[in-house]
Amino acid sequence: MTAPLSVRFDRDVLERLRQHAAAVPGATPSGLAQRLVDEGLRMADHPGIVFRDGPAGRRPALLVGPDVWELVVFLEEIDERGEAAVSAAAETFDVPTSAVAAGISYYTAFSSEIDAWIEEARATSERAEREWERRQALLS
Repeated sequence: MTAPLSVRFDRDVLERLRQHAAAVPGATPSGLAQRLVDEGLRMADHPGIVFRDGPAGRRPALLVGPDVWELVVFLEEIDERGEAAVSAAAETFDVPTSAVAAGISYYTAFSSEIDAWIEEARATSERAEREWERRQALLS
């Protein structure tokens, strides 16, 4: 549910907002402003988290390191728990433990979003594997 808010931008900021929105099919300046404010607030609440564009869409990630969903999958799949899990993730992804902690904090705040990323990544991987198996069967 949305609610109106009147905001005044400096002319140059408004022009840049319009230019960015025009570069993305279907985007509007108000939609882009909404996304940027939301992401900015999330980054302010979770230092060490950034948002990256990619083929699968825009997603939260560690400032230097993996996407948050990749970190969560790693933590779910390893045997270690507690601080040992944090240390293992930091070593595996070559990031400080504070970055892992930032990812965990973000996940706890937005777990349903991250869980949806994980579900989609697994489904994509399963589709790719089935396609590869069909291709191998055809060629053997």
